Amino acid sequence: MDPLSIFAIIFSSIPISILLLVCGLVIYLEKKMGLVYQRIHKADPDSKRHGGELVAETLKAHGVPFLFTLCGGHISPVNVAADKLGIRIIDTRHEASAVFAADAVARLSGKIGVAIVTAGPGLTNTITAVKNAQMAESPVLLMGGAAATMLKGRGALQDIDQMSLFKPLCKFCASVSCVRDIVPTIRKAIYEAQSDTPGPVFVELPIDVLYSYDLVKKELGTSGSKAGILASIVSFYLTTYVNNIFAGAWEQRDVGPLPVHQPMASAEQVQKAVEIVSKAKKPVIVLGSQVTLPPTPVEEVREALEAMGIPCFLGGMARGMLGKNSPYHIRQRRRDALRDADVVILAGTVCDFRLSYGRHLSRRSKVIAVNRNKSQLLKNSDMIWTPTLAIQGDPGTFVASLQKALGTYKCDPEWPQTLKGRDEEKEQANIVKSDAPVNHFLNPLKVLHIMEDCLDEDSILVADGGDFVGSAAYILRPRGPLKWLDPGAFGTLGVGGGFALGAKLCRPDSEVWIIYGDGTLGYTVAEFDTFERHGAPVIAVVGNDASWMQIERGQIPIFGTSVGCQLAFRDYEKVAEGYGGKGFRLSEETPEQIQQVFQEAKKICKDGTPVLINCLVGKTDFRDGSISV
Repeated sequence: MDPLSIFAIIFSSIPISILLLVCGLVIYLEKKMGLVYQRIHKADPDSKRHGGELVAETLKAHGVPFLFTLCGGHISPVNVAADKLGIRIIDTRHEASAVFAADAVARLSGKIGVAIVTAGPGLTNTITAVKNAQMAESPVLLMGGAAATMLKGRGALQDIDQMSLFKPLCKFCASVSCVRDIVPTIRKAIYEAQSDTPGPVFVELPIDVLYSYDLVKKELGTSGSKAGILASIVSFYLTTYVNNIFAGAWEQRDVGPLPVHQPMASAEQVQKAVEIVSKAKKPVIVLGSQVTLPPTPVEEVREALEAMGIPCFLGGMARGMLGKNSPYHIRQRRRDALRDADVVILAGTVCDFRLSYGRHLSRRSKVIAVNRNKSQLLKNSDMIWTPTLAIQGDPGTFVASLQKALGTYKCDPEWPQTLKGRDEEKEQANIVKSDAPVNHFLNPLKVLHIMEDCLDEDSILVADGGDFVGSAAYILRPRGPLKWLDPGAFGTLGVGGGFALGAKLCRPDSEVWIIYGDGTLGYTVAEFDTFERHGAPVIAVVGNDASWMQIERGQIPIFGTSVGCQLAFRDYEKVAEGYGGKGFRLSEETPEQIQQVFQEAKKICKDGTPVLINCLVGKTDFRDGSISV
């Protein structure tokens, strides 16, 4: 007999008040334990399958090549099953690096990046990386282990309210309570991560939906031999509970991807933009990371920009969009150009601190703003600036559509030539500063200029640091689209190891360079072990000025002290060697000797060993006046 029939026989002669109580109990059990569902969809107590297999099958069907992780007992079934299906398991030395690596894969591949970590502190360690992905609009799926559903709130190992932590950070959060819900939940999560404005999503996987029936039943103590009515009731309840978790678990389900929704500009909006741009004398385009998102390939966006000939300023993942030496890529004096422009197109660019909240825009300019996210599209427009045309849609597709609608339009070449002339003036001044003597060791600008000359055309640059990286942004030239990775608007330190790992795995034939400050190196230097173990050799160049110089530059003039900003000239090259890499130290070398070290590093890296170049550098006035607040 099934459980409902048993209840009916036992209580057939009991007063109506008791029967109502029992009915309430039955309804509760049906809701909480799926009794009706269990009558139709049976659990298979003899099956040795486990929920981790369903997770792996779904990821495989979505074309996920890598699963980044730091192992834990809660999540072992997923890692083991994914490995058996050919998904490469990449274990990092910190959970944040796992998420950063997944973020890099998402940015470079245009697909979902995936990480899984254990419960409790494993998940709390990822929060900064998840927030960074949210603000950078990266489609990342984070899966986390959790205590068994029945044991939540009862003091189980690493049991905390994980959902409340991730709901403010993620587009979609779900906790899976039975095995049959694993596949649809993960499919839904991946859909949400990639649709509209991309972003991170979180799926919680309690251990009783990941392990096999017999192990879960054993751990819950349902197979005990204790006699008595109470023991029988408890055993019945627990058995029913386990049966509900596994009811219908192995029935055939679609594991493939759901169609992704991407907002697009309408034909009418594109035509309005054409009318504005076609009359412009001094148009400017400011591109942000969203122009690199699917569905429009970055090369198509690049071709459209070159065809229009409008001068462009590139930020975020858009750096490198026009290659190394495009006549339309303007690198310097953006504020002056925006104030001179009569039309400004903000293609995925937000009027936040990076554009002084919109103050860099002239009130005389007509502004066309395009962004997938409505709040980002109109940020600060109620106070400081006003868009002439605001379009909620994909910026990359808009740029391509605008160029096609403009037909043979080409910006007057005199305008980009004027801006390019300003570039050349500024860059010549930078070269002069790179040749100036410093208080001791090497001039950091000289190191960066030599590095620029050594980069391969297929190099990918990862930016992780403050002052040294700030200087690098003016000197290093990404060679093409999707060849620059920085944290984005959150300004996060510690992305270097994870970003470089994900980039090298995505592009194994490309050189991957990390530009580190000596402060931020401390966050992820341990990932040199990961690089070596997983065959992901990268080159790290550390600007070692023995301080948190980005902060010190502002703190000393204002407060007259460098307290809290001082480090030491440590032998970081030896640390890298301890983790399996190769290290070099530069301090007093000539430019020719520095170049020779860079070339040797490239050779060693191609042979499969990660390299760290510890460049001891002195102080310059190149970035004086920059305040990091």
